[in-house]
Amino acid sequence: MLIRIGFEIVFNIPATVPFLFVLSTHRDRDPSIRRPGRLRVEPDVPVEEFVDSFGNRCGRLVAPPGTLRLWDDAVVEDSGLPDEFAPHAIQHHVENLPPDVLPYLLASRYCEVDRLSEIAWSLFGHTPEGWGRVQAICDWVHNHVQFGYQFARPTKSAYDVYEERRGVCRDFTHLALTFCRCMNIPARYATGYLGDIGVPISPSPMDFSGWFEVYLGGRWYTFDARHNTPRIGRIVMARGRDAVDVALTTSFGSSQLQKFVVWTDEVGPEALDWTPAIKPA
Repeated sequence: MLIRIGFEIVFNIPATVPFLFVLSTHRDRDPSIRRPGRLRVEPDVPVEEFVDSFGNRCGRLVAPPGTLRLWDDAVVEDSGLPDEFAPHAIQHHVENLPPDVLPYLLASRYCEVDRLSEIAWSLFGHTPEGWGRVQAICDWVHNHVQFGYQFARPTKSAYDVYEERRGVCRDFTHLALTFCRCMNIPARYATGYLGDIGVPISPSPMDFSGWFEVYLGGRWYTFDARHNTPRIGRIVMARGRDAVDVALTTSFGSSQLQKFVVWTDEVGPEALDWTPAIKPA
């Protein structure tokens, strides 16, 4: 299966401002890229690229006053298979976890393990360890939190989501992965492309999506409390402790978002020969 992915993001910049961004596919997707993309920046300013401590491809630039346009377009090959289902994946005792996994048991900016631990154990202490416990957490969050774009706000934490029972995909993810950490299951935040492939097409505009991964049976597995069903064509861009570590763009000064468009669609072989061209807005 071939999937065309890309985005166009436009900002109005009142005064010169530095930007950080995480907008590339993750390095582990490199073998499946069939038509490479490349971040285009208008105006043509220098971009410094680097890999952060989580293994994500990042960049930074200094935007001059005026309009800043960021865009990319690529084609990725995908297996066409849904997220892996492994009901026998075991939960490791904390003392047996690899050192690099341990940070994903700890509290982070949006994931208050300390505030939610007692609640988590009261809700999920009776569930079977391992895959069954993570699925029980996803079921609870999916059934008790109402989805809606109008419920989004940048300061909302996992505890806020538990109290308010409303949010967007990142809020579902923060609450579910925090519950997992409370239950001594390492969990990390993931963001990327998730198109309407193999499911009814959503009438809402396409957006980047947030989900999470848990460490069971010696490897990481994907879970998604918002959709709570295996999906096809999930393409990771970045991973981290929570949404702070994978923010698409971060400006160190004033910037106003003018346009935000994302696409991720199944395409045929002819897409490999297309020359992407985003026309000025």
